[in-house]
Amino acid sequence: MAKTIKEINEKIKAGSVVVVTAEEVIGLVEKNGVPETARRVDVVTTGTFGPMCSSGAYLNIGHSKPKIKLGGGRVTLNDIPAYSGFAAVDIYIGATAMADDDPRNKVYPGEFKYGGAHVIEELAGGKDVILEGTTYGTDCYPRKHIKTYINIKDVNEAVLLNPRNCYQNYNCAVNLSAEKTIYTYMGALKPNIANANYCSAGQLSPLLKDPLYRTIGIGTRIFLGGGVGYVYWHGTQHNPSVKRKDNGVPQAPAGTIAVMGDLKQMNDKWLRGTSFQGYGVSLVVGMGVPIPVLDEDVLKHAAIKDEDIWTQVVDYSEDYPQGKIGSLGEVNYKQLKSGKISVKGKEVPTSPLSSYSKALEIAEDLKKWIVDKKFFLTEFVQGLPGADSGYSFKPLKERPVKEE
Repeated sequence: MAKTIKEINEKIKAGSVVVVTAEEVIGLVEKNGVPETARRVDVVTTGTFGPMCSSGAYLNIGHSKPKIKLGGGRVTLNDIPAYSGFAAVDIYIGATAMADDDPRNKVYPGEFKYGGAHVIEELAGGKDVILEGTTYGTDCYPRKHIKTYINIKDVNEAVLLNPRNCYQNYNCAVNLSAEKTIYTYMGALKPNIANANYCSAGQLSPLLKDPLYRTIGIGTRIFLGGGVGYVYWHGTQHNPSVKRKDNGVPQAPAGTIAVMGDLKQMNDKWLRGTSFQGYGVSLVVGMGVPIPVLDEDVLKHAAIKDEDIWTQVVDYSEDYPQGKIGSLGEVNYKQLKSGKISVKGKEVPTSPLSSYSKALEIAEDLKKWIVDKKFFLTEFVQGLPGADSGYSFKPLKERPVKEE
């Protein structure tokens, strides 16, 4: 049994396509087996909704009268610095950017109430945002200052451009220290392994349901922030060469994807600014990827369950911040989602940073888009670097700089 994306798209056009979520396909395989389910099902939809720091948006705000060259100057959106070093009126705002007067961790742990991610959320929600720019004048761009409201409806382009999203698996974080609560991008971790935080939708998560990247690559059309987006490259820190189980699923943080899409199509339900106490600001991104059932092997991977997906328990008090390689044990997502795991002989309560219910809602929405003929699949033009590609994420090689 083999299908092509062209054949699946013809079924979408004809209204005969069979689409199920990554949760539904598990039950179908258990009931009917892989061969029969692969024959019947054409697309499996996935979803994830969690914090993804390496995110941002670029805007072209249009030319003012008189014209202004923001490139080389300073630009803020609602007092949050944006990068202007592209051209006259192209700017980029990163999700983790913060206002200059934010106290950060001077009063520890800092609250980080507002940053770039919140600006992106407000743009996606159609709210007015204050743009202020100060720069030097030129003969062709004489204006030196501008302060105005902008709205996503009025700017020429607004594009979500995220260099690293949708991590394929991630650590389960704990705090091995004896007395101090620590504040991390994995949330607050209490001393003596009093809690454990994880961040993945597990059996719904896109790259975990296509662990060998057979159907996801450059050009893949996806659900992104409530609109349509695309994979444009492998994401930063893409690390496909980590150790994997026999089913191909990585046992540690592995693949990532770089994604982009029209921010004007998106909404603030699926793009939410969030504050991590003691750490900073991040953007919670809703993303869903359709997996075309090209053959039985693709279906077999798409039907992997939480108990078949394993990750490492990592100490964030010493090992992680110091760059030490180590694990306190291995747990699966069925165990994590049960609300407790065992670490070093101790029963530890678990908490997710990503929302499984929202991930399921995304998978259901994407399923409906396909059934309603509003979303068609794409053939990727280049695959992601795989486990046998030799590609890996390397640490910084520091070379001291001699002072003159």
